[in-house]
Amino acid sequence: RQLCPIGCLENNRKTLLMVFGFAGALASMLFVFIAPPLFVIGSILVVVGVTCLGSSFVVLNSYLPVLVANDPSLQEGKADDGTEMSSFDRDEGDSEGNPWGKDHTDNDSLDGLQPSDQPQSSLEGGMGTKAPLSSSPELQLSTKISSRGIGLGYCAAVFVQIISIIMLLTLSKTKLAKVSATLPMRFVLLLVGIWWGAFTLVTRNLLKTRPGPRLDTVSTKGTGRWRAWLRLVGFAWKSLWETVKVVSKLREVLIFLVAWFLLSDAMATVSGTAILFARTELKLSTPLIGLLSITATLSGMTGAFLWPQVSRYFRLQPSHTIILCIALFEMIPLYGLLAYIPFIKNWGVFGLQQPWEIFPLAIVHGVVSGGLASYCRSFFGLLIPPGSEAAFYALYAATDKGSSFIGPAIVGGIVDATGQIRSGFFFMAILIVLPIPLVWMVNADKGRREGLAMAETLGKSHGGPAEDAQEAEGLLARE
Repeated sequence: RQLCPIGCLENNRKTLLMVFGFAGALASMLFVFIAPPLFVIGSILVVVGVTCLGSSFVVLNSYLPVLVANDPSLQEGKADDGTEMSSFDRDEGDSEGNPWGKDHTDNDSLDGLQPSDQPQSSLEGGMGTKAPLSSSPELQLSTKISSRGIGLGYCAAVFVQIISIIMLLTLSKTKLAKVSATLPMRFVLLLVGIWWGAFTLVTRNLLKTRPGPRLDTVSTKGTGRWRAWLRLVGFAWKSLWETVKVVSKLREVLIFLVAWFLLSDAMATVSGTAILFARTELKLSTPLIGLLSITATLSGMTGAFLWPQVSRYFRLQPSHTIILCIALFEMIPLYGLLAYIPFIKNWGVFGLQQPWEIFPLAIVHGVVSGGLASYCRSFFGLLIPPGSEAAFYALYAATDKGSSFIGPAIVGGIVDATGQIRSGFFFMAILIVLPIPLVWMVNADKGRREGLAMAETLGKSHGGPAEDAQEAEGLLARE
């Protein structure tokens, strides 16, 4: 193996993780100084914090293929077999179906796919018979690492939220609350920043710097620092554009990305509107809002583990599980619209007329969101051309975040026009069901065949997103 000298992608990856982590933590801690007259500065800190958080997740996810490929147990197993370390064995007869070979298949594309989710059908047309994904030790290790990471993340989130609620209840009874009504919440944000920064420091000390290939396409030798950074940014946008051009030729991927665009927008809209509705219409206090968040978080953790069991029991295809989750998600706005029915409104209960009613809906929201997040990612992984996972998942993330403002903006306009937050439920009810026919239209087997054919085309051209993806993933170069 060739070790990468200073300046390689992998070293930059860890540096970026540290920069985003410490910058986000600092932005959170600075909220302790943001009094109401300085709300403009507070909005800037929000943008910085959210950007750093999202970027940190992107960098963290990129470590998964490296950790799996270099795990000692896999290396020992490959050494015993006399074979090289490989990525996911997607198909039997890989030399025919994957022009890069097994060693050039990304590991993170299927990290959320549970054994119960794996299709058992075969791919015809000379592409080989699909091997059971559960037989791949790399996939099992990737799923194990990913599941532990998600579980620890949920546990940390619940722990910090509980501590935050205790802080709010305690500080609200002291003189600090009389000095400024926002001071208790600002101290909570200070705690969040300290937590974030402390564990970023722990990560810095424990996470190894794993050498990876140099980005030869954006060589920075002999150039200034700022010019080098501009070339790196340009390379990233160029890679994204190349991926978009490839996606436009893959019908099943394109349809699913449109469905995911609408679905992620619906999820963001429901989450934001629910918090606003609970705060203004139901008059929930800040501690109760925190309890509502804890309820949704715990439910999301439950949903991530529950849906594979449900899918296995009812023998559902991944697309059918996604549609079922969407149908259950539709219950949230429909329940809120019940208050428009005269006799239910006269009861004074049901239809989100009482504060306690939002907590069962938070459970539904969490369970469904956990299932959608895991199954949509896994289903999308089946459609990606082998070797191009990094580039395609970058577009997947851009589609997710890029739609998150549209629904809330429309709901905001509806609320301004009507003067009622509940009226936004009509739009949400329509938005949630829009992805269902699109998900139903996606043919996983056809999409898989198209992905393999596109992978062969990209391999023959010796360029495009597949090659960029290998560089962007920072996998160890082979001699």
